[in-house]
Amino acid sequence: MDDRFINGVSGVILVGGKSRRYGQNKALVTINGVPLIKRVLGVLENLFPSIILVTNTPDIYSFLNLPMFEDKIKGLGPLGGIFTGLNVISEKAGFFVACDMPFLNPDLIRYQATVQEGYDVVVPTLSGQFEALHALYTQNCLPGIEQMIHAGVYQTIQLYRSVSVRYVEEREIRRFDPELKSFSNINKPEELAMLQLNRQKDRASKILLLEQ
Repeated sequence: MDDRFINGVSGVILVGGKSRRYGQNKALVTINGVPLIKRVLGVLENLFPSIILVTNTPDIYSFLNLPMFEDKIKGLGPLGGIFTGLNVISEKAGFFVACDMPFLNPDLIRYQATVQEGYDVVVPTLSGQFEALHALYTQNCLPGIEQMIHAGVYQTIQLYRSVSVRYVEEREIRRFDPELKSFSNINKPEELAMLQLNRQKDRASKILLLEQ
């Protein structure tokens, strides 16, 4: 096992539906010429020994050369992707992430894995909101998810009531990601434009500092 990899955890990228708010497949939208989904993969492939993609349109993503799995039960949203991923991963736990989060922080992800022992879920929480798709889930969650599905309850955060959860608080997150960029995602074209503008400003500021 490569020492850089996180033991006992697989990486799982969830590709959602039709990106109605964005108007096109946002997983393939590019930043500096790199598709969002490939930026996500670029971080995960340096952290996990195995990575899978959960998508109902696998043909679109064949260029990634990843094992791909369609939802075992379609129409459940992110909960269905987590359920599918936990059923097929080669490790006992998976780090689940959305396909449209271009600024993932590998140190934060490693930290989430290091505090997992004894818990079924490790999820960041910010201002009372849970980052359910920047979270680690173990296969111990499967019975709880199955019960939710049978009951017609599909909100991922409802799972946290029935399993052991380690909440990663904002003060912990900021140790690794002071500006909380990890949780930036792209739902609308204007959000992408704003992210690109902010990156340009960051680069300009760094250049000015170097010139001083």
